[in-house]
Amino acid sequence: MNIEQVQAAEDFSKARGKAILSQIQHFLNIDKNRLLSFNDVKNILKPKNETYRGMQAVPINLIVGSEGRYRDFNKYFLPNSDYLRSRWERVDMARLKDVILPPIQLYEIGGVYFVRDGNHRVSVAKTQGIEMIDAEVTSLSSEITMTPSMNIDSLRQAVLGYEKSLFYEKTRFGEITGNGTLDFSLPGQYDVIYHHILEHKYFMNQERSGEILFDEAVRSWYEKVYEPIIKIIKTERLYARFPGRTPSDLYVWIVKHWDFLKKKYKVYSISDAARDFTQRYGKNRGGFLPRIAALLNRIFKFNR
Repeated sequence: MNIEQVQAAEDFSKARGKAILSQIQHFLNIDKNRLLSFNDVKNILKPKNETYRGMQAVPINLIVGSEGRYRDFNKYFLPNSDYLRSRWERVDMARLKDVILPPIQLYEIGGVYFVRDGNHRVSVAKTQGIEMIDAEVTSLSSEITMTPSMNIDSLRQAVLGYEKSLFYEKTRFGEITGNGTLDFSLPGQYDVIYHHILEHKYFMNQERSGEILFDEAVRSWYEKVYEPIIKIIKTERLYARFPGRTPSDLYVWIVKHWDFLKKKYKVYSISDAARDFTQRYGKNRGGFLPRIAALLNRIFKFNR
């Protein structure tokens, strides 16, 4: 075994030791030690287009995830398994011998980077304190700016905050409802609410000769549809059956489930839909609260 092989073997052992120590330090919160999955991030941010940026020198500390090998390395690109040793050491030996390796391939989104090809080269470079690396970069569009410290939960919260801001600005929701609050645990729900308001406006127009103003529809939907449901959900603590979810989540899911059942069975009451939803998905699978079922029936009878 030559001197480069000995050094590479020692380098890998040190990197694995640091990875094990990091795993122990984060055993109560493994997300803080987990490398981001590019596909998970892309599913949250939903970029609409991508652009080839060509060759760039990229800061190593802005590389935060991987497209396909995110389970092989931790958040700091330390190797998570001994089976990575052989390839990792070959890359390290090339560094020790000053062998020029081809550039890695990266995706850029939100200001940070994800490895498309070259995970071992990033790992070796990071453990050796190298600050920049040559990369072929493809950028994906994003309205959200990411930071290296973000995990999936903090990214989701950033997206939710952005969506809420857009929705409130577009609809003047806070002003019209007197600081009414909509909070969700998953992205994409503010668009659902917007279409609920438009649907409510449509049914209001059926009983009027003139066009209903959007502001009036927002206020009517909030006061006559959304707020009464939320009040019952909170009073009866229905959200306790769905840990980690918000009353706003429950509103959307109950209405969506009712619509699904109507399409499937043609005729289906809101009370039966609400009961079915809770029995299928609630943490405690007991009987549903008659008060919320009756309230939902009255509300949607008014809207239809």
